[in-house]
Amino acid sequence: MSLTKKIIIAMLAGLVLGIAINMFTPGMGAAGEWIQVYLVNGLFDTVGQIFIKSLKLLVVPLVFVSLVCGSGALGEQGRIGPMAGKTIGLYMITTAIAISLALLVANLIEPGVGMDIASASDYVRKDAPPFKDVILNIFPSNPVDAMAKGNMLQIIVFALLFGIAVSRAGDAGKRVFSWFEDINEVIMKIVMMLMSLAPYGVFALLTKLFAGLGIDAISKLIIYFVTVFGVLMAHGLLVYPLMLKLLSGLSPIVFLSKLKPLMMFAFSTSSSNASIPVTLRTAEERLGVDNRIASFTVPLGATINMDGTAIMQGVATVFIAQAYNVDIGLIGYLMVILTATMASIGTAGVPGVGLVTLALVLEQAGLPVEGIALIIGVDRLLDMTRTAVNVTGDSMVSAIVAKSEGALDRQVFDAPAKSMESN
Repeated sequence: MSLTKKIIIAMLAGLVLGIAINMFTPGMGAAGEWIQVYLVNGLFDTVGQIFIKSLKLLVVPLVFVSLVCGSGALGEQGRIGPMAGKTIGLYMITTAIAISLALLVANLIEPGVGMDIASASDYVRKDAPPFKDVILNIFPSNPVDAMAKGNMLQIIVFALLFGIAVSRAGDAGKRVFSWFEDINEVIMKIVMMLMSLAPYGVFALLTKLFAGLGIDAISKLIIYFVTVFGVLMAHGLLVYPLMLKLLSGLSPIVFLSKLKPLMMFAFSTSSSNASIPVTLRTAEERLGVDNRIASFTVPLGATINMDGTAIMQGVATVFIAQAYNVDIGLIGYLMVILTATMASIGTAGVPGVGLVTLALVLEQAGLPVEGIALIIGVDRLLDMTRTAVNVTGDSMVSAIVAKSEGALDRQVFDAPAKSMESN
């Protein structure tokens, strides 16, 4: 059985078992308590967390080594500047489209109209960093410290500088470059080893999630939930394929068929950073993107491309404004678009990025920040879908940039989709 099919079965099994535990254990007395404590919060949570930690273990070395290899090759050709400009520009455009689409649909559906709010004070706000600090924190003063803390933007900057220096260091640079290419092969082999364990990690993660996710949390916010989910699907399955076709001429159907395993994996892990190894492998081996391009576009996208989060912010802003009966007007919505687009870069390294940037957006629009407490109940499930949309956007931009740079293998892209295991 292919790895893709195993992951699908694991997802379904985890969902069914988790819902069953959530529904039946409350009436089982001591046995139900044992299941929750030792099975759900013990075994399943442990297995799931080990799997996520194992993936995150690879993120820093994979991003650094891949970027050194990619920038080393591009630096020699003098293409690093134009490629970076295209990549960042595309990420900003897709984020602006995402937030605009979210605001439009949310205003048509009006998910917050008629809500009766008694209190929304449970949310503990985290302040977004000042813009000056955001800019300064992009540049590392200590690359080792940046790697130890997993500061992706600083790692990317240092890796790019190191790679460009390697490309200009003559024979010494060639020897170093060859060594990094060998290390890159070894790291990708570790990725393949971990992917063979993915079904077990996915099963444990989803069982734990749905065992603790009550149906009541969704039923109270069903219109908001469906609105966010619908816009996420439209952006991922309509906007991205349309952009791909218009900007590169590549087949959207082939693109989406190649991405199904990655989207399922990202949905299960709910982490763009943890998905970097799989996104990078998918871009190179299933879409035909050259490593020189993918090693830059994928880590950068996982750090700054927050289309899924931007969609949540757009719908949540309209939802909270309607729930509190506040009319923020056209200028307010334009400020929401600008703030959310810039915040997708500005708060990339901050824990809880979605809620932090949402607090920033709400303040900019003059809305009560405590309104965030209204949507926390369903945010975890929507976060999984947002991650799947984000990695789809990362892959789409990678394919477009690679095509424009003449670094896309059309034979690989057009080949029939295989299981990830067969690669």
